[in-house]
Amino acid sequence: MKFHPWRWLAAVLLALNLTSALAANAPRVRVTTSMGQFVIELNPERAPLTVANFLRYVREGQYTDTLFHRVVGNFVIQGGGHAASDMHLKPSHDPIFNESGNGLQNKRGAVGLARSDAPHSGNAQFYVDIADNPDLDPVPTRWGYAVFGRVVEGMDVVDRIGAVATSAVGPFKSDAPIKPIIIQKIEELEVAAAAPAPSSATAPAPASAPAPASAPQPATPAPAVPSPPSH
Repeated sequence: MKFHPWRWLAAVLLALNLTSALAANAPRVRVTTSMGQFVIELNPERAPLTVANFLRYVREGQYTDTLFHRVVGNFVIQGGGHAASDMHLKPSHDPIFNESGNGLQNKRGAVGLARSDAPHSGNAQFYVDIADNPDLDPVPTRWGYAVFGRVVEGMDVVDRIGAVATSAVGPFKSDAPIKPIIIQKIEELEVAAAAPAPSSATAPAPASAPAPASAPQPATPAPAVPSPPSH
């Protein structure tokens, strides 16, 4: 069969367009805190149950005026479960199935679902990885912690939160910010409409083959991991 470079390019362009469309249509939320804002892009394709669970809490206003009650430098920040007013644990829905085997990794900027030692105990609380945390990923002998999104804007805010002074505060025995960090609200952002993919029939012949995409950067070695995100 004769090789037609323009057909190959058309297929590549179509694939790239579809990938861009999926990325453009990924739901996003803005987290507004007492230290600034950051935006999370969710991944319903890889973590459908966890994303649906998180968005339910967002739409119900569960996270309004809650705390980032756990901050561990070079590890994670965790919150969304305790009321800022009195630090009590807010009621939540039933826990959900652990989707940690979805292929998403606990790399810097990843957003995951906190849980207790029981693998399927995650409900409302979430965490953000400040560093690469491979020890939170699943292995054949144990469940991991389910990643369902990533920070796409405002990682500097997450880093500032991750650097605050912590101690035992109220009901928290350790790692609680001395000055409370409040999640003022989490709101859904409008998803931009994706542009239609070009037809292969109208794709122009290439002058030369496109350059390959750059290889992903290797993960940096993770430090010794404190106790995982838990309720």
